[in-house]
Amino acid sequence: MPAAHSPAQVDFPVAEVRNQFPAVRDNPGFVFFDNAAGAQAPQIVLDTTAGHLLRRNVQRGGRYPQSRAVDETIASARESVALFLNANRPEEVAFGLNATSFIRTVSLAIGQTLGQRNEIIVTDLDHEANVATWLALEREGARFVWWKFRDDGLLHPEDLDALLSSRTRLVACTLASNALGSITGIADVARRAHAAGAQVFVDAVHYGPHGLFDVQAWDCDYLVCSGYKIFAPHMGFLWGRFGALRELPTFREDFIPDEPPWKIEAGTYTYENVAGMDAVVQYLEWLGKRVQPRAGSRREKIIAAMNAITSYEQTLSREMLAALRAVPGSHIYGLSGESQLALRTPTFSFTVDGVGPAQICEALAARGIGVRDGHNYSPRLIRRLGLDPASGTVRASLVHYNTIDEVRAFGAALRNLVTQG
Repeated sequence: MPAAHSPAQVDFPVAEVRNQFPAVRDNPGFVFFDNAAGAQAPQIVLDTTAGHLLRRNVQRGGRYPQSRAVDETIASARESVALFLNANRPEEVAFGLNATSFIRTVSLAIGQTLGQRNEIIVTDLDHEANVATWLALEREGARFVWWKFRDDGLLHPEDLDALLSSRTRLVACTLASNALGSITGIADVARRAHAAGAQVFVDAVHYGPHGLFDVQAWDCDYLVCSGYKIFAPHMGFLWGRFGALRELPTFREDFIPDEPPWKIEAGTYTYENVAGMDAVVQYLEWLGKRVQPRAGSRREKIIAAMNAITSYEQTLSREMLAALRAVPGSHIYGLSGESQLALRTPTFSFTVDGVGPAQICEALAARGIGVRDGHNYSPRLIRRLGLDPASGTVRASLVHYNTIDEVRAFGAALRNLVTQG
């Protein structure tokens, strides 16, 4: 579990941060509170992505300068993402379309290697991408065991003890809920799963922009993320233990080495978006140096940036909880105590008595505030909350370029909507 950080620890330079994001900087009258569906990109990402298309929109593997530059771009991005994750080596990082496609790639491979260990533990807290991809293995002989979140909206690792057995092949779980924001203690999950001889597959998509990654400390086996949730263009990446990736049976063309990461990267992916992901890490390094001038190495700057983001986002979460509590008839789902801020991201699902989620979102959109309604691709979770997935909840999801003033404007608009119509 990520360490707690006091909001007082960091004087967060939010004005400077916002100036890095043109969509935010150039639209001061609009509030982006739908970041869990995709965050905005900083200028360095836009410039890098456009620069790739303008100067070297070619295939890798050629002998001319532009093609060699593409090879260098991919190698640089792989090294940067490995640093972001604290991976053992860059070859543990594979690039592709999105997290869902990588979950499917790994699930298909594991489906071919089940043997006597044919049980997969899935959760009802997860995005459907990290559920349906595994359930599809039933035709391969897989059996499924459900790890259910408790009433507090958390997956408690100790609940795994009654679910794990000598038949467990894999535990598939989220690092942070894209609907409730609650964070899972992955290191504890991995310790329990490995003791039973099972592997751990982590969906880190929602956690991506909110906290420090450390796959070595978490000791998981596979992890997926989507760059567009972390201020990059649309792309995804998979991390896996090198040995685990090496053992996966995957599709590859005859001329592709049967080694990670190349055996995982089927076909041509979007190079310019991978370049953009590299630029995200550079942006985080800038932020880390800004908040911690003594940070020296690239990893130290990333750590400083993500710790500062975590601390600042806790102030946003505290303000959001106060804003929602002040709305008559509101119901906040998941963790809602100020003492639990370190256990959640600033993502809030709520409903209001007598006002439908779609109605709330439409009304807020008319006031220049972007939030989302529905099941947010977690229909099983919504049903557990006793709600209809067709209408779901309202979700407000914040990141570090949002401000306390925006939260207060959101709260005032929501109260006005509920009390005056």
